[in-house]
Amino acid sequence: MKALSKYVVLCCASLAAPAAFATCGAAFCTINTNWDAHGAWAEPGWRFDLRYEHILQDRPQAGSDRVSVGQIAKHHDEVFTENRNWLATLDYTFNADWGVSLYLPFVDRSHTHIHNHRGTPIIESWDFSSAGDLRVVGRYRLATFEKPGEPALGAAGLYFGLKMPTGRIDVRNGIGDVAERSLQPGTGTTDAILGAYYAQLLPMKDLSWFAEGLVQIPLTTRDGYKPGTRLSLDTGLRYNVNEQFSLMLQLNGLFRERDSGVNAEPDDSGGKAWFLSPGFSYSLTTDAAVYAYYQVPIYQYVNGVQLTAKGASAIGVSIRF
Repeated sequence: MKALSKYVVLCCASLAAPAAFATCGAAFCTINTNWDAHGAWAEPGWRFDLRYEHILQDRPQAGSDRVSVGQIAKHHDEVFTENRNWLATLDYTFNADWGVSLYLPFVDRSHTHIHNHRGTPIIESWDFSSAGDLRVVGRYRLATFEKPGEPALGAAGLYFGLKMPTGRIDVRNGIGDVAERSLQPGTGTTDAILGAYYAQLLPMKDLSWFAEGLVQIPLTTRDGYKPGTRLSLDTGLRYNVNEQFSLMLQLNGLFRERDSGVNAEPDDSGGKAWFLSPGFSYSLTTDAAVYAYYQVPIYQYVNGVQLTAKGASAIGVSIRF
């Protein structure tokens, strides 16, 4: 059982990522920095993970094509959004089968667009920092796969939880203009989170892989806005170079439906994307590890015109106590 515990999926930090692309460019990485990807354990206890991300979205895109700012006439011509995100995760493992995680993002975001007001272009900007929406996610291991006389080879399980409407939806700039809803730190809605995972040791020594699917479904509408349902699909390999250093490679998919409501922009929201995310982790002690990833898009399709990024970076530290 101890051999398997190093590869059991304990939590999914990507649950706190509302989108990798959005009308205004408000985004979190889709990188899956769950503790499994860095070598974890299923013994009872607490774990804390703190992750920092940087995403500069300065590439307007229509469908799968790059466009210039204002090339396609819109009420708002999006220019750029810079996302500097912090994501804190507090996890408790009750036993090898049950656990729960709390996820709280903190958003530090700058955004500029051109408001085309009756033919007059007006530059509007926002620069704010605020906590986002809290997520509470439970997990249950359904099955363990073993061979007689050998260490456990794999495990499968479920995720279930809620995203709570704790983040602000009324952030304004210096002259009092309210930011668009897709730019706000929170969505204002309560969302259901459901998912499943599978993790397995491979025949090659020190190599393992995982696959995971998660769907986030808004259950409510708030002040004329309802974000689109999102589905994330992740798979990845992890190779232990030695007892301290590991290499990771992930393929991350994101599919999001259009937003809806009178305060939404359904024509310019939603889409689909695939990302490739290489990274590494390094164990500082038996109870602490640091990690880093760089994510690059390999395919992106957006509805209408939206901001995208040429890449995103994430670094973090995980500690068991």
